[in-house]
Amino acid sequence: MEIRGFAVGLLLALSATLLVDAQPADVRSRYIHFLTQHVYGGMNTNKCSKVIGQRHITEGNTNNCKEINTFILATHEQVRAVCSDGGTPKGRNLYESTKPFAVVICKRKPGASCVYNGKRSTRTIIVACDRGWPVHYQEDNLFCRPGQIGSATNWY
Repeated sequence: MEIRGFAVGLLLALSATLLVDAQPADVRSRYIHFLTQHVYGGMNTNKCSKVIGQRHITEGNTNNCKEINTFILATHEQVRAVCSDGGTPKGRNLYESTKPFAVVICKRKPGASCVYNGKRSTRTIIVACDRGWPVHYQEDNLFCRPGQIGSATNWY
């Protein structure tokens, strides 16, 4: 009987934990879309065209190639933390990461159809969050260490 009582208690505790961390149904598709477009820990600069094609990343609800797409080299959990203790509120539903992330910025080659050049960088990221879940990549800021001069303006 003691084992059964312990098992029931454990099951209730786990269920409560899942409910607290449960993702709202209306956020799920936006979160998955965000992950597909922007989170890939194994990304590198040579994979831009291939990954963008495989993931069917396009401009809005069209089949047009995006001009630029940024991939965050991190886990889902690391990026999600930006919406809580790993980020600073920037107004509305935007949060900026407190720590920089490695990113790969894929930029479409001029005159080319869905062919991209990639560049690796280190940046703080700004994401839109809905109830603790990242749902939109807003922008990023070039990360400069103290004493280092730099700006993200016109930088690719």
